[in-house]
Amino acid sequence: MPFPSPSRAAAGPRRRSLLASAAGGALLVGSSAGGLVGCSAGGDDSGGAGSGPSLADRVRADAARDSQGLVRRYDAVLAAHPALAERLRPLRAEVVRHVAAFGGAGPESPAASSPAGTVPPAPSGTEGIEAAAGAEGSEGPSGTPAASSAVPAKPKDALAELAAAERSLADRRTAALLEVPGEPARLLASVAAAGAAHAFLLTNEDDGGRDR
Repeated sequence: MPFPSPSRAAAGPRRRSLLASAAGGALLVGSSAGGLVGCSAGGDDSGGAGSGPSLADRVRADAARDSQGLVRRYDAVLAAHPALAERLRPLRAEVVRHVAAFGGAGPESPAASSPAGTVPPAPSGTEGIEAAAGAEGSEGPSGTPAASSAVPAKPKDALAELAAAERSLADRRTAALLEVPGEPARLLASVAAAGAAHAFLLTNEDDGGRDR
């Protein structure tokens, strides 16, 4: 009995398949958001009366701020390199959805987020994720102390810096998973996976390298 010839597969992950994976993460975020926003009472992560926000609540609030900072980074790069808009806008839109999933407020317009050519200060409210991950100090999505800096003049360098911010934030979120309870951990894992996919897409392009 003849066997069908194997189909010719791509040598490695391609942009389209990774975008599909990131979209799947966004769907998980969307399905989880309704059960997470404002659900601190009565769960296994809630503290006693008068004990203040639970660890899960702090993680959600800090994750929303981190994602808001990441949106501002995208806006700064878009302002400095408008030619990258087609490539960056879908990723930025997904980060905006992450902000909403964590219960954060929507970002301001791209034009008002950051002056052209500058990277905004990274958010400092990361105590919840850092406490869960056992980290010390306050670091922003880039993995470096919060500070403003110029967007690199070369598009490829700007993309690499943005990818580093995505990757560092995804790594910190992944490190926090074991200490975050229940549904918040599933949401954090989904968003961390999307961030890792974004980092790959920002530094590995399969459409001819138009930005190199």
